[in-house]
Amino acid sequence: MARPRSSDYAAKREVILTRAAELFAEFGYSATSIAMIAGACGVSKALLYHYYPDKEAVLFDLLRAHLEALIGVVEAAAHGHGEAKLYALSGALLEAYRDADAPHQVQISSLKLLGVEKQEALRKLERRLVDLFAQGVGEALPELASNPLLKPVTMSLFGMLNWHYLWHREGKGLTRADYAALATTLLLGGARAALA
Repeated sequence: MARPRSSDYAAKREVILTRAAELFAEFGYSATSIAMIAGACGVSKALLYHYYPDKEAVLFDLLRAHLEALIGVVEAAAHGHGEAKLYALSGALLEAYRDADAPHQVQISSLKLLGVEKQEALRKLERRLVDLFAQGVGEALPELASNPLLKPVTMSLFGMLNWHYLWHREGKGLTRADYAALATTLLLGGARAALA
C-alpha cells in the first residue's frame, strides 16, 4: 500500500527543489547526489524518494516549475501595446529572475542532461516564453513581425536579460527595472538601425 501524502507534501517538495537547485548550480548536476540533496533538506534518502523517484525527476520538476513560473509572470505582464508591452515583458522577466539565479543557471547548464522526452517538454515551455517575447517585439517593431530577423532580435533581448545574473549585484548600479528598460531600449534602437 502506498504511503499517504502529508498535508505539507507540496511545501516539502518545494524545499527539495530549492535545495537541489542550489546544489546543482554550485556543484553541477552530475556531481550532486541524492544523498547530498537529502542532507541539504535535513531528511533521509528514503524520505526524499517518497517525493521523487530519482535525481532526474528532481531536475525535471525543478526546471518545469521554473519555466512555468516565468511564463505565468510574462503572460500576466503581456498587456498594453507596442513598445510599452515589450518594456513590461522585459521588466517582468527580469523581476521574475530575482532570487531565481540557481534554477536559471541550472536551466542553462543542465536541461540538456535530461532524457529526450523530458527535454522536449521543457523546450516546449521555453518556446512558449520566446513566443511571448517575439509577439512583443513584433508589436513594438511591426516591420519585424514577419521578417526573418524577428527571432535573432528576440533572442538578443533574451541574451541581455538571461545573463544579467552573472554580473548584477543588488544595490549596486542599475536596478533590475532600470536594466530591463536599458536592454529593451538598446534592442529597439539596434533593431531599427539594422532595418534601416
